[in-house]
Amino acid sequence: MSGEALLEIGLIAPRIPPNTGNVARLCAATRSTLHLIGPLPFSLSDQAVRRAGLDYWSEAVVRQWESWEEFRAALAGRRLLFFETGPYRRYTEALYRRGDVLLFGQESRGLPRRLLEEDPTHVFTIPILNAKVRSLNLANAVSIVLYEAIRQLTMRGGEREEGKESGGAG
Repeated sequence: MSGEALLEIGLIAPRIPPNTGNVARLCAATRSTLHLIGPLPFSLSDQAVRRAGLDYWSEAVVRQWESWEEFRAALAGRRLLFFETGPYRRYTEALYRRGDVLLFGQESRGLPRRLLEEDPTHVFTIPILNAKVRSLNLANAVSIVLYEAIRQLTMRGGEREEGKESGGAG
């Protein structure tokens, strides 16, 4: 496990710099390691990424991987949970564990089909109640799932994090 992270987030081939910056800020706030799995079409020094993360980049633990294969080899043996739109079990049905890696796909395409087919029991979805809405914003989806995982872990045994119990949307 990377450092003392309760959970880790993986973004597979994200395409929108501000989404990546927002997820980095979320990871800094929750002390979650962020894995950026390439190829990435932007640099982490990109102004849009930095602006979205504001001045929290120094608090974020970000690891960058050139490919899925490199990431997978480095984290061999770790439990991976995948989140995708579609007919999967709800994200609230997952039983999260300390050290889980929560994986999300590209904004426009989602996760590669081959990853979803590897182990369908580890694929979950966030329900969308309006059939005219195809998907949620990536950063919002990560927030929903990450905080549900933290809720479950803190309810089950005092994985209490230091700091504020709640905070504003600032």
